Amino acid sequence: MMNFTVEKMKLRFGLSFICLTLLASSSFANDERDRQFVIDVLPILKTKCFSCHGNNPEDIKGELDMTSMEAMIRGGESGDPALVHGKPDESIIVEAIQWDGYEMPPKENDRLNDEQIAAVRKWIEEGAVWPSAEKIKEIQKADWASSSDKGEIVKTSGGQSDDWTYRRYQPEDLWSIRPIEVDAETNQLKVDFFVDRKLAVGNLTAASRADAKTLIRRACFDLIGLPPTPEQIARFEKEYQSDPNQAWSDLVDRLLASPQYGERWGQHWLDVVRYADTAGFSNDFELSNAWRYRDYVIRSFNEDKPFNQFALEQLAGDELFAEQQKLGKPVNGEGAVSKSEGQIATGFLRMGPWEHTAMTPARLSRQNYLDDVVNGVGQSFLSTALRCAKCHDHKFDPIPTKDYYRIYATFRKAQPTEMKAEFLDEENQSQFDTQRQHVERLLTFAQDELTALYEKRENAAKAWYEERGLEYKPWEVRRQASDKSPKPPRFVGLNSEEEGQVKVREQDVRIWKRRKERFMPLAQSIFNGGDYLIQSGHLRPPVNDKQRKRMANNDKNFVLDGGSIYAESDEVTPGVLSCVGVSSPSGNDEDPYRVTTETDGRRLEFARWVANPDNVLATRSIVNRIWHYHFGKGIAGNPNNFGVTGAKPTHPKLLDWLTQDFVDNGWSIKHLHRQIMNSETYMRSTEHPTIEDLLNSDPNNDYLAVFQPRRLTAEEIRDTMLAASGELNLEMGGLPIRPEINREVALSPRMIQFSIAPAYQPEKFADQRNRRSIYAYRVRGLRDPLMEVLDKPNPNESCEVRDSASTTPQVFALMNGEVVTKRSIALANRLMNEADSIEDQIKLGFKLTVGDQPSKKLLDQLKTHFNEMVSYHEKNDPRPIEYPTEITRSLVEEFTGETFQYVELLDIYE
Repeated sequence: MMNFTVEKMKLRFGLSFICLTLLASSSFANDERDRQFVIDVLPILKTKCFSCHGNNPEDIKGELDMTSMEAMIRGGESGDPALVHGKPDESIIVEAIQWDGYEMPPKENDRLNDEQIAAVRKWIEEGAVWPSAEKIKEIQKADWASSSDKGEIVKTSGGQSDDWTYRRYQPEDLWSIRPIEVDAETNQLKVDFFVDRKLAVGNLTAASRADAKTLIRRACFDLIGLPPTPEQIARFEKEYQSDPNQAWSDLVDRLLASPQYGERWGQHWLDVVRYADTAGFSNDFELSNAWRYRDYVIRSFNEDKPFNQFALEQLAGDELFAEQQKLGKPVNGEGAVSKSEGQIATGFLRMGPWEHTAMTPARLSRQNYLDDVVNGVGQSFLSTALRCAKCHDHKFDPIPTKDYYRIYATFRKAQPTEMKAEFLDEENQSQFDTQRQHVERLLTFAQDELTALYEKRENAAKAWYEERGLEYKPWEVRRQASDKSPKPPRFVGLNSEEEGQVKVREQDVRIWKRRKERFMPLAQSIFNGGDYLIQSGHLRPPVNDKQRKRMANNDKNFVLDGGSIYAESDEVTPGVLSCVGVSSPSGNDEDPYRVTTETDGRRLEFARWVANPDNVLATRSIVNRIWHYHFGKGIAGNPNNFGVTGAKPTHPKLLDWLTQDFVDNGWSIKHLHRQIMNSETYMRSTEHPTIEDLLNSDPNNDYLAVFQPRRLTAEEIRDTMLAASGELNLEMGGLPIRPEINREVALSPRMIQFSIAPAYQPEKFADQRNRRSIYAYRVRGLRDPLMEVLDKPNPNESCEVRDSASTTPQVFALMNGEVVTKRSIALANRLMNEADSIEDQIKLGFKLTVGDQPSKKLLDQLKTHFNEMVSYHEKNDPRPIEYPTEITRSLVEEFTGETFQYVELLDIYE
């Protein structure tokens, strides 16, 4: 009996164990399905579906809500369920994500990849479980605390939701914020080690070294943007025959010491920061003293100013000077900065297009300025477009919107203005008198025309008062809104044409008065104040108590929901970008990424965070830019975008090695040039013995087996024409010069608010017209057609890579353009003066333009062509060019709708 009972108990225990095991197995399976939904499927639904199908209950596309299982089974406007348990091929959402009938998401670049589609299909096949909100949170928390092959979690200051804060990134997408890694055994190696190692991996052979002529032209255009002279070529070829490496090293050193180096490399930085001499938009106001920032940049490159100092001065030069004055010395090994230099350098914060008009709410104009500053700082110094985080946490990169508004708060006290800044001894003021005469001539003309119209109006006003027996009130009184007494019409005594002329002349007077500020000791700069908007047409610091009181000193800063200035939400304090993992100077254990909340010093702390050698985002950024300008593309292919959507580095170890070497050698850009240019990689030929095989295996030249030739930039082409013709004036710095541009474009009416902008007039004297292109007056609303067709970038956006296409319009511009024709005539004059025979003149022309000699066949062809052209021109006299001294404009008067005319003076042709 007992044995039977024992056996029975054993049987029951066994059955119970089996049942428990089955239950546990079932529970485990359910847990796995729950986890698979939460980790693999729910993020896809949130990022790809919910924005149109559920986030906004009042605007659900197709009446399909996808935020719950019940809603998906209910389906949308078709009445069919969107999801069928266990049957992905019968589920409409699978059709949609596979773009099989339906196409969701509708944008091509938002489509789900194969892995994501497979995850959704598997979820449906296994029953499409959708756990409770509590279960979802439990699974998420467990996942956040564990490692995963799904990617890494980046520690930041926190997103607007836990889903974003703890989302995972693929390790390769985080390369730009990883610590610099330089292996001990490679610490003393050179550029070629890293490049040759990759060539070996790709089983590729490198091209041989280029010939001496090619090398000197490459180096000259690269470092100074000008062709080598025949004498320089001859010298280098002779030295190269004796000792190639020493000759090359000496050439690089000579070019780096040339004053023209700063002009060439300063242009690169001005491309990035969007330099222009006007503010853009509808009024295109003058930035009258922006030229001083341009010259500061050129000086900084020529002096090889350490890049960390360069960053400090541009972000906070005024605060840096104030601190040095207070302490009596620089700190942290930083360089001394003068008051004027500090003010001029912060012109960086004024380079973007911006204006405020009565049609835009003041708060919005202020926000537009700060948004532009934040994004400009991100692109220029961090290779990161921060504006992507303005409205929401960044979709691809670990940048929370909270960080965006912390950086926004850091710059919130910055007020754009013209600050007093005494002229420096090194600043060129040689053309002040000549240009002042031009400005005052046109100002006087406009004032005289306006005065005559005012006098006519006031005489009529006096008669109007006299007829009514009333006391005369001058225009200054009548125009005040508070004056409610009887008064004549605004344009009393003037006909419709004269009404329009008054507005034009008033605008002209404002413009020419503004341009007179070019000659004043002012800098396009900023000062620290409250969150107060100043009119962009007249930017001055507050000078009286009334203005100061209008400057609200509200130190509270908020995240703006959806980027709307009217939707303040979570309060934030000033800070830096947290994903980099580098503390700011005021950081503490509680908040390592904060900067001071004081009005003064915020930008300086942020600048020191940028200039911190541990800030690998900033250091990699500038090193990658320098490499990019040498080779035509960066080691990381998007110099303004180191994020997920940017191109990954082709040689990450090389970028890290160069970056560490750059910092170890005092942030010296000239040292970096030498490291790059003294490599065999840089000196390679553009030709390769097996070029077809190379193009098939490495079409983008990522392995750097050859040196990629490039088309000259717009500035290089113009400056080279002037150098070849002997017209180039190498005077440096000073007021913007006005080169000749297409005359039809120059004289065409250019609308600005309420009027037409003055015509573009070139410089009166050729020596000023023919200075280097970097000094050309840059108007956002008027582009030089020749430079535009040659791909000079638009200054409204930061230029990370210049276009260099070769197009048919370029041919027409260079063959038929008046500016190029004049350069051709000047070159012909030079050849006739410096060589006797036609053959010698042709050979000299080749030397001056391409640095080489024509072949015998080409020489014969050119002599034949020359004789044909002589015969043609003997039969066809050139037509003289007539230059206008005035131009008549026609406009429509806004209140009457009638056309009126006025005369504009073109004084340079007088």
